Amino acid sequence: MANERLRDALGRARVTPAELAVYTESDVKTVSRWLGGRVPHPRTRFKIAKRLREDEDFLWPGATRASSEATNTPDMVQLYNNRGAIPPTLWDRLLDSASAEIGILVYVGMFLTEKPNLLARLRSKAGSGVRVRILLGNRDSATVKQRSEDEGIGRETISAKIDQADAFFRPLQETKNIEIRHHETVLYNSLYRFDDEMIANPHIFGKTAPMAPALHVRRTATYGLFDAYAESFDAVWSAPTTRGAQ
Repeated sequence: MANERLRDALGRARVTPAELAVYTESDVKTVSRWLGGRVPHPRTRFKIAKRLREDEDFLWPGATRASSEATNTPDMVQLYNNRGAIPPTLWDRLLDSASAEIGILVYVGMFLTEKPNLLARLRSKAGSGVRVRILLGNRDSATVKQRSEDEGIGRETISAKIDQADAFFRPLQETKNIEIRHHETVLYNSLYRFDDEMIANPHIFGKTAPMAPALHVRRTATYGLFDAYAESFDAVWSAPTTRGAQ
């Protein structure tokens, strides 16, 4: 199977197969074999990943750890058994590297508030021209009440948590390039977008979001998971039920 991840990474880094061959002290035919699906030697994988500024596990899923065929798609970086398994350093890298767009679609998302200086970091990003869009649940909507009951935590619990999230994010309301809205959609996935990478947190009936799986995906040259989730985010953002933060 052709390694489309490696091909996409070469394109993003503007590195030709011939240049990669020189850098790895290989020949062009060997690079062609890598693009065709052959896995390089571990030391060579490390050099390539460093040159292309990519994660080795993204370029060659399963080469350094067990990886299922289901996750071996060009736009899937990693599948986590639950959201809590995502390394804190990944959230930091995604936030720090965003240069064009940050998008958050949740009902509450209070775990984000545990990030040190989150508001200051978002203000800084907005000040540099990054568009920040935050979608929280409408605390009075039937969908929020139902989700709270479905999770077995009481009908008003999520509404109360939304009040806390509102209070936390309220200081950002007047910041240029930052917009906060509320939505009333049935939230199938919580989404966290950082430019062309995204964490998608699918929801499971009867379970809270931290207990559900999380997918780290990124945009590739062809339509894939990232594009589908990005379109979903935009659809909720444009829905007529959205309204400004309270």
